[in-house]
Amino acid sequence: MKTLIYSIHAFDRPFLEAAVKDKHDVRFTELALSEETVSLAAGCEAICLFTGDNASAEVLEQLHAIGVKYIALRSVGFDHVDLEKAKQLGLKVANVPAYSPNAIAEHAVALILAINRKLARSRDLMQQNDFRLDELVGFDLFGKTVGLIGTGKIGAAFARIMHGFGCRLIAFDPVENNELMKQTGIRYASLETVCADSDVIAIHCPLNADTKQLFNKSRFAQVKKGALFVNTARGGIVNTVDLLEALDNGTISAAGLDVYEFEKPIYFKDLRNAPPADAVFERLRNHPRVLLTGHQAFLTNEALTGIAETTVANLDQWQENGESENEVM
Repeated sequence: MKTLIYSIHAFDRPFLEAAVKDKHDVRFTELALSEETVSLAAGCEAICLFTGDNASAEVLEQLHAIGVKYIALRSVGFDHVDLEKAKQLGLKVANVPAYSPNAIAEHAVALILAINRKLARSRDLMQQNDFRLDELVGFDLFGKTVGLIGTGKIGAAFARIMHGFGCRLIAFDPVENNELMKQTGIRYASLETVCADSDVIAIHCPLNADTKQLFNKSRFAQVKKGALFVNTARGGIVNTVDLLEALDNGTISAAGLDVYEFEKPIYFKDLRNAPPADAVFERLRNHPRVLLTGHQAFLTNEALTGIAETTVANLDQWQENGESENEVM
């Protein structure tokens, strides 16, 4: 199947090439899908997208007009695709429903440890020859309450790790995981209760109409004062300005964020010669109690292998019978 892979990066191309082998006629472009780059897919039956690509209604109409039939996503999330328009046009969209949930879960734990024990500040002081410890006091995670927003595959992996630390676990999710309750003793409660009782809050839910800006000014007002806040899911789940206010007033003592509400023009790009003109992002990354990573939680050999293999499997199935088991509609 002739396929154009948009938004290719040095970190994922080798994994995709290894998975494709000679099964498909694949071309790569570093450019993201947009109204300006649709024409690159002329003559292709399929395209492959990453999270920063624009699959809006207007773009989908142009893709359909040039003969594209299939859209393979290299991600779990599909909030960057107008699924209703895709359905109207008869375009088939498939995602990667699961890939090494441990990668994202472990990164969330790394962020918790780093912001709690103030590792970034410790390194700064070390470089300045300031070996005082006055600014570096953290707390034991053992015995603390960790609140999870979402207990799907990633949330469950995270819960098992934090259970190993000796934490008490509380979660908000419309679907309760009975096996996880047996394994970790996690208990389910309302979102308000999770916010009020947790020393650490970790986001592991998808971005959709129900979760968009789920954490805003009113939600942060319900949070236990001094809690740590970690988000490795989607930036749009959090109102960034309201998070900054919660940091400044001490409601949130520190935040570890692998995602950012307005990250698409920034993340995965080399902007050394054209720094982002985003005042909110500047406030966030310069905040002394915020640790940002650039949407890298998935970046392990295991996860990249899984993403590539599932992406190619979707193309295989479409080529064989026009249907993929991972179609999202």
